[in-house]
This record gives sequence, C-alpha cells and structure tokens, in this order.
Amino acid sequence: MIVVLFSSSFFFPVSSSLSSSCKLRREFHLNGLHRAGDVILGGLFEVHYTSVFSEWTFTSEPRQPTCTGFDTQGFRQAMMMVFAVDEINRNSNLLPNITLGYSLYDNCGALFIGFRAALVLASGQEEQFLLQENCLGTPPVVGIVGDSYSTFSIATSNVLGLFRLPMVSHFATCSCLSDRQRFPSFFRTIPSDAFQVRAMIQILKRFGWTWVGLLISDDDYGVHVARSFQSDLTNSGGGCLAYTEILPWGNDPAELRRIVDVMKKSTARVVMVFAHEIHIYQLVEEVVRQNVTGLQWLASEAWTSVDVLQTPDFMPYLGGTLGIAIRRGEIAGYKDFLLRIHPDQHHNNYGNSIVRFWEDIFQCRFSPPPVDWVEAGGALCTGQEDLHKVDSELFDVSNLRPEYNIYKAVYALAYALDDMLHCEPGRGPFSGHSCTSLQRLEPWQLVYYLDRVNFTTPVGDQVSFDANGDALPIYDVMNWLWLPDGTAKIQNVGEVKELPKGEELTLHEDRIFWNFESKQPPRSICSESCPPGTRMARKKGQPVCCFDCIPCSEGKISNETDSMECTSCPVDFWSNPQRDYCVPKKTEFLSYHEPLGICLTATSLLGTFICAVILGIFIYHRSTPMVRANNSELSFLLLVSLKLCFLCSLLFIGRPRLWTCQLRHAAFGISFVLCVSCILVKTMVVLAVFKASKPGGGASLKWFGAVQQRGTVLVLTSIQAAICTAWLVSASPAPHKNTQYHNDKIVYECVVGSTIGFAVLLGYIGFLAILSFLLAFLARNLPDNFNEAKFITFSMLIFCAVWVAFVPAYVNSPGKYADAVEVFAILASSFGLLVALFGPKCYIILLRPERNTKKAIMGRGTTK
Repeated sequence: MIVVLFSSSFFFPVSSSLSSSCKLRREFHLNGLHRAGDVILGGLFEVHYTSVFSEWTFTSEPRQPTCTGFDTQGFRQAMMMVFAVDEINRNSNLLPNITLGYSLYDNCGALFIGFRAALVLASGQEEQFLLQENCLGTPPVVGIVGDSYSTFSIATSNVLGLFRLPMVSHFATCSCLSDRQRFPSFFRTIPSDAFQVRAMIQILKRFGWTWVGLLISDDDYGVHVARSFQSDLTNSGGGCLAYTEILPWGNDPAELRRIVDVMKKSTARVVMVFAHEIHIYQLVEEVVRQNVTGLQWLASEAWTSVDVLQTPDFMPYLGGTLGIAIRRGEIAGYKDFLLRIHPDQHHNNYGNSIVRFWEDIFQCRFSPPPVDWVEAGGALCTGQEDLHKVDSELFDVSNLRPEYNIYKAVYALAYALDDMLHCEPGRGPFSGHSCTSLQRLEPWQLVYYLDRVNFTTPVGDQVSFDANGDALPIYDVMNWLWLPDGTAKIQNVGEVKELPKGEELTLHEDRIFWNFESKQPPRSICSESCPPGTRMARKKGQPVCCFDCIPCSEGKISNETDSMECTSCPVDFWSNPQRDYCVPKKTEFLSYHEPLGICLTATSLLGTFICAVILGIFIYHRSTPMVRANNSELSFLLLVSLKLCFLCSLLFIGRPRLWTCQLRHAAFGISFVLCVSCILVKTMVVLAVFKASKPGGGASLKWFGAVQQRGTVLVLTSIQAAICTAWLVSASPAPHKNTQYHNDKIVYECVVGSTIGFAVLLGYIGFLAILSFLLAFLARNLPDNFNEAKFITFSMLIFCAVWVAFVPAYVNSPGKYADAVEVFAILASSFGLLVALFGPKCYIILLRPERNTKKAIMGRGTTK
C-alpha cells in the first residue's frame, strides 16, 4: 500500500509527445554522497544524529528537514563504504570490467528520513524516464548497505522485502529480523541479538552472576532483547532478573531518577544495558548525580566502544565495564584514504556530507556562510585546511568494528554480483538453467546469490550467511580499563563464538580490570547457594533465584550444591548428621560384644558349669542313698537336659543366621521337654511308690520300671521333636532385617515363620510343666523324710511363673530385647529347676553327709 501511494504521489504521465514517459512529481532533498557506475550500491548511515521537521502533509509541499549534530563515527562508517567500493573497483579479480557506484544517504537519526532515503534508493530520483515495454535497464540500486538501527531496518525491510531488494545491515541486531518469512531479502554482517543474549549469559555463568538487572531501550532493539533474555536465561538456568527497566527516549529526569533509585535499592550488583549511546549518557549522568557506586556494568555491542562515555566524570562509575563488541578488523590503507578526503571530491552533490564534515572538523563555514555565523565572528572554509594537523577520533583506525561490518557487507554484495556474472548459460540456477544479466537483473536473483556467498576477508574471517540471513556469529569481549593517570582504555579480554555444540567463551581473566577495592569480580546473587545437606525452597512471589535452604529430613540427603530435592537413602542406608551422604545403617542384634550379651553368655556358661559340677558330684557319690533314691538315672538325664537348656540360650546371641534361627527354637523346645519329661516321670514314680506302700498297691510299680521310665521320657520328647520337624518343614524360622523398629537402624532378628508352630511348641512345654506341677502338688504331703515332690512342686511353680511372664514381655520387646527376654526366661527357669531340684541334695551330700543314709532318707532314724 505504501508503494502504491509513493508511485501515485510522486510520478505522473505527461500528456504531450512524451505521453509514454513519467516525470518526477516531487523530490526528496536528502544529504548524501553519490558516484556513478555500471552498478549502484545504496547505503544508509547516520551522519547527523538530530533532525527537526516542519509540519507537512501529502497535500502540501514538504519542507526540507534540518539535520544537526555531526556524528563523526557515522561519517567514518559512510566513508568505509566509499573506501570498499573504490578498493573493489581497483581489484581486477573481482567484478572485472564492471565499475561499482554508490548512493549514500544520511538518515539523520530519524525514521522518517531513513525511510524516505530507502524509497529513493529503491525507485531513483531521475527527473524523467521513458516507459520501456521490454522493461530493460539497470535498477537504480541492486542492494543497500544499512540501516544502523533495528527499528529503521524493520520499517524499511517490510517494504523493500516485498520486491526482494537485498538489504545488508551492519548494525541492526534485533532477533526479529531473522524471520525469513517477514524479511525475505534482509541480511546482516553483525550477529543477531539472540546470539548477543546467549553471549551475555555465558559471561554471567562464568562469574556466577545469577541476580542481575536489565535496562533496555524503548524500541524494537530493547524489547526483543528483553524477551529473548528472559526466555534464554530461564531455559539455561543461568540466573534471574532482579528488575527490568525501559530507558526513556528524550530527556525525562523524573523517570531516570526512578530507574536509578531502583538500581540503588536492588541487591543485584550487575547491571546489563541493551540501549543506544544517548540512553546510556543520560542514565550515567543520573547515576553520577545520585553517586551510585559498586555496580558491575555489562554493555551491549551498541555502546561497548563509545568513547564519549569514557570521561573522567563517568569512569569512576563505568570503570571495569565488561561488554561484547563487534569483531574488530584491520583495513589496510583506510587511514590514508580518510586523510585524502576533500570537499572538491563531491562538490556537485546537494547536501554534500563531506562539506558538512569539513565544516565540523575545522569549525568553519563555506561561502556563503549563515548570517548568525558571520555575526559571531566564525571563520570561512578555504578548502586548503590540512587534515594531517587535526587530532580527531575519525582517524583512529585501530578499533574498526561497525566499519569492518560495512566492509564485509559491501564485499558480500560484490561477490554475489561477481558470482552472478560468472554464471555459465545452460548451467544457471534459474528457470531452464538460465542465467541473468545486469540489464535483466531482478532483485530476488541477487538474493539467491547472497544466500550462497562465501569468502574470506583480508583479516581472515569467513563471511557467509545462514538460512536466516545472519552472519557467522562471533563477538569480542571488551573491558573498560581506568588507568592511574585518569585516562581510559578499552581492551580486548576474550571472545565468544558459536560452535555446533553451543557458545564458546574464551576469557583472559588475569587481564580484566575490576573497579572494586578487592580487584576481584563482585558477587551478585539473590540467595546464597544451598550447601550439601539442604534443598532449595522458593520464596513465594519471588524469582527462582530467591530461595531458602531447608535441611533435608532424616533418611534423605543432597550431595550437591543448590539441590532442588533431597533424595532418599537406600533401604540399608541412612543419612549422616550433615545429611550430605548416606551411611550404612547401624545393625542391631544381641551381640557377644555388648554388655547385655556378655552377661547372658556368662550366665549361660555358669549354669552349664554348675550342671557339670553337680553331675560330677552325683557321679562321684552315685552309691550313696541320696543319689540312688528316686531313680538316679533320671537325675543324671535331668542334669544333662538342664545343661542343654543352658547351652541352647547361646543360640539366641550373635548375628542371626539361617541355621541358628532354625536350631535355636528346636533346641530350646526339645531340651526343655526332655527336662520337664524327666521331672514328670520322677513325680509319677513318687506317686507310684507311695501307692505301692499301701496294702494291695504293689502291682502299680510294674508300670514304672526303669524301661518304662526311659520309654516315657523318649515318647514325650519325640512328640516335641515331631512338632519342631513339622514347623521347620512347613514354615521355617529365618533371619530378617527389620527396619520398622528404628528408621536409622537395621534390627537383625529371627522371624518365627509360623506363629502356630511356635505356639504349639511353647504350649506343649507348658502342658507338661502344668501336669508335672499338679502331680507334684498332689504328692507334696506324702509321709517321707525327704519328699522330693515338694521340691518338684516348687521348681514347677518357678518354671510356670517365669514362662507366664515371658509371653507378654516377649511380645512387647522390640528387636534384640525380645531375644534377651527369651534368653532370660530360659536361664531363669533353668536355674529355678537346678536350684530347686538339686540344691537340697547337694547340701546333704556335701555338707550333711550324716543324713545321706538309708535310715535318714526313709525316716526311721534320727541323726545328730
């Protein structure tokens, strides 16, 4: 739509003999430089940075805008294009027999002027031209170098892209320009902001800066940078933005005061600024007024190399700034070219920028000068002034960065034209393998060759474009050095480039100047790192970089810094007190090495020893009446069984193993049944003897002979052995690691396997014990001087009391204490039987031998 308006407003057919021609209706008066040639390249540069417009409409005659504020760097960039074109024209290997020309325009730092200039370059400003039916003729320009600003490039490319007119920018970095659908003919020799953002993130990661402030300009450049930065920073996990502020266009002191106040109150010590020179200048002026120090500045490529900021007033605040800069290039012969500039070179051009340059650098005016200039006593320019005597940054060619991109852009267009002209008919890339020529050149055809251009600059950098029209991304990392004499210097401290695996940052940290007392990089974090043993817990309503450190709970650890979660230890492990690694859980069982286990073991061995001593005593005195009374064979068997009872308690001590778990209850059950069976038979013998002493009772003794006694004991014991066998076969006891009692301990225990089997085993022992107790109780008052039934009654009473108390104690005792309770019950009941049954006999045998006679035992005699 814009192009239609442009065509209809500025060209109209002449109704005369020249009816087949068009005449220019209105002409834009623009500052520029021009040179004729076979092929014309266009250029858009900011030679002036201020412009003033009068009110106008399309229906009224527009007035010439006034451009003021000569931009030395912008002029030097324009001159680089002039230099590159002249160098190409002298090169016999590149575009032979073709002379390149140029039309360069000054955008005066204004979108309106830059857009006008782009349309002029696309359509031309010839006063009159004939309409040719064959449409032959060289286009006004085949390609444009520029514009400097992203916003200007977006506006211009939106229109020129409709006609596929190639545009190669040297300074427009907005990542939005990589959209090939929207900008099909846009190229650039500077990396996009997407890579610039990733490069900044690499610097942040290198120094551990995770809490940073972001300042952006209020245009496409700043807005797209902020959007990319927030997205990439979050995805990379490199940090968070403490604040994001938009720097105002123009002079807005109140807004600048507010932004600097935010910077001063924030805990972020690193400030990134993606803005233009004018924004930074106004911002730093306010920083100086509020005396905000202690900040580490990160500069985008737009202001990293700006000399105007490196003043004695600013450097105490901006010293140590780290920034990324466009790749520097050394162009041989460029300084000599600049020193040969003279106004006579382009004296016929309207708004000659070289004339403006000459007047600015020598502070003079050509004739006729402005009235106010004459009244102020200003000097007149003669054209004889000597540039060699001028000290200007214009001639400092040691730090050519945007200029180097312009150099590459001009050569890219030249190489694309050269490839096009070297096309062999029949092997061309277009329809029917055709080629094109300068007379038939369509803009989109040059775009085709630009997409495939590939050459190496004299510096050694390769130049080519990817599918989005972006150049191979590489940046230099710069550092602002504040020298002791008060002067400033920008030094190269590294580079960042893109590799297939990602961005690679190379830094020479020993060369970096840090503007802090410590001479070390600052810390800029929202929260201190969480040490191992803790996890990060985000603060509500705060960015992810702001968090609290919460200690891991028991049984969980974190062995890395800034862990998001604590991980649980394996089943057999537990967290150490610092919660930073897992340690094997303490194992708990009734051990031979702990006091409780030692006491029980000693008691068991003591009981065994006492049984052996008593057995020896009985064997030694086996012929005495006391030993022979009440069946000495059963007494010997009873002592052996008690000895086994004492020894079986040792199976309950030590780490449970399969064989000990299986054997402990079987040995315990069989040993006690053997013991109780002997007691039961002895009781039955006592009753039988008493009954036989009555008239007619002698027949009962035949059922209680030695064979019957041994047989009864064997049968009763065999029943218990059968119970144990069935238990072990059906559901055998087994060792088990119990983690339910204690979280930080593993309790080794023997699970009974079958509770029914264990209950039957204990029940059978209990049945025999109760039966023995009842029979002994019935025989307690038999007329006998040494009535063994009384001692059996007492021993069974102890036995039953111990095991009745054992059941609740066992059930409620965890882990090793259950084993200890069972061992204690075994030892207590065994000692009870041993003392009650054999204590009195040993007393008589050893201490009262006079009572160890048949008469005394039968009660038919008295002893003294």
